[in-house]
Amino acid sequence: MAAGPRIIIYTDGAARGNPGPGGYGVVLMSGQHRKELSDGFELTTNNRMELLAVIIGLEALKVPGSQVTIYSDSKYVVDAVEKRWLWDWVKKRFKGKKNADLWQRFIQIYNKHSVRFVWVKGHANIPENERCDQLAVEASMAPGLKKDLGYLQAQA
Repeated sequence: MAAGPRIIIYTDGAARGNPGPGGYGVVLMSGQHRKELSDGFELTTNNRMELLAVIIGLEALKVPGSQVTIYSDSKYVVDAVEKRWLWDWVKKRFKGKKNADLWQRFIQIYNKHSVRFVWVKGHANIPENERCDQLAVEASMAPGLKKDLGYLQAQA
């Protein structure tokens, strides 16, 4: 099977309060193409937004089998995948783990591509990471924020 296109994705999440209003930002790049995505939620957590940013970035890809490098400043997300903690959580059916709804959604899209994570230090003048942070913060302050139903259901 031929390898799909090479894609670079930068992601970031933000929450004003934890929980509080939050948002995510994504920058996708392939060759000369660039796309930015963001959205906000009225009550969520930083970790949910960090993970959702990755999911949204992967879900935006049109070609299965893409060769994807994801740059994230979230140790929570990067370590869960790169240190293979996620697969232990799956075996235990996410017992006692937060954000199971998002991790299950992540696995569905992750398995469609060849994905590698790279941790980057946040607020370290990496232009695309800074742009994702800006998108996430702006999204968290936008009017008419959505409800993060997964977060609300976990709290019920």
